[in-house]
Amino acid sequence: MPQIIVLADSARRQGEEAVMLRERVSLADLESDHFAARLVERLGWAVGDAHEMEREVVSSGAPQAS
Repeated sequence: MPQIIVLADSARRQGEEAVMLRERVSLADLESDHFAARLVERLGWAVGDAHEMEREVVSSGAPQAS
């Protein structure tokens, strides 16, 4: 089944927990407006969490790999 995964890359490079969201979805799930709206809401939270983790890693002075 397809998955949506949101990762914080710099955290993963530092060995920290990097998965903010891992959710399996099916095409049938997306036929529901309610499900789709909640999925977008969860994606927003996960992206916000990943962004915050990226900011924390950068502000801590941890070396960044390119």
